Parts: sequence; C-alpha cells; structure tokens
Amino acid sequence: MTLDHAEIIRTHQGGVWRYLRFLGCDEAHADDLTQETFVSVLTKPFDYRGRNETSAYLRTVARNYFLMSARKDKRVVALDEIEARDEAFAHNTGEDDGEGYRDALRRCMAGLPDRARKALEMQYTDEAGRSTIAGALDMKKEALKTLLRRVKEALRDCIEKRLARA
Repeated sequence: MTLDHAEIIRTHQGGVWRYLRFLGCDEAHADDLTQETFVSVLTKPFDYRGRNETSAYLRTVARNYFLMSARKDKRVVALDEIEARDEAFAHNTGEDDGEGYRDALRRCMAGLPDRARKALEMQYTDEAGRSTIAGALDMKKEALKTLLRRVKEALRDCIEKRLARA
C-alpha cells in the first residue's frame, strides 16, 4: 500500500495542532511545531497502522518537539503536568482527535443566550479582560464573573450530554 502523505496530513493536522495548544503552545508556536512534526514523520520511513495508532504516534512526536522547544527557550516545563495533559487529551478527544468535541462545543455555543455567548467570545476569541467585557455588556465585574462561571458549567454539561449520545 502506498502511503498518502497528503491524506495523513489532512486527517491528523488539526488534531496535532489542537494537542499542542492543549499542551500550552500559542497559535503560532502550535503552527510551527505541527509543521515540524509532519516534516519529521513524513521524511522518514513511516509504517501507517491505522488512524488511532497514527494519531498517538504523531502526538508523541509533537510532544517531543514541544519539550525540545521549551528546553531551547529555557522554559521550565513540568513533565508530570505534560503527562497529565497528554492523558486528558487522549481521554477527552476520543478516536476523532477532538472533532466530535468541537462539534458539540459549536452546537452548545449556538444554544447560549446572546449575552453569555458574547461574553465567552470576548474572553476567549478576542482575549479581552474582564473589565472590558463587563463594560461592553453593561455589567459589573462580579456579575460577569458569575455569568462566566455558570455559562462554562452549562457548556460542560451540554458537551458531555452530546458526547454521551454520540
């Protein structure tokens, strides 16, 4: 069987990138390390053993690049924390590298009231601070804090229910 590099990249690139973000990379660093992971893996002999094993192998390579990058930049990385994140990622993303989780999140976000969705988008997409968000939504900071806590709990419950049905 001929190994289709483009198909492997298409199938696994998003999962590797999300994994690196989960480990703590910013977007640009995750882009770079994802590229390094695929260049490394696909320029050497590679034995494709199915989606799950390939995904696990690619995460291992990506984690090693992440750790090498941290050492090079003289950043301290707690290995036990990385191992815990690795286990959590594998447990929570299942066999689809998190696509089902992302779909559930999108559907749950769409069901939120406008104010709650806007608060989350400002916090996580726009990276706005609580004072900015509270001002934009005409709320007190304490009320915003409570809103965000409740919305995150509701999202978590919604996602868990959707994933359990899948």
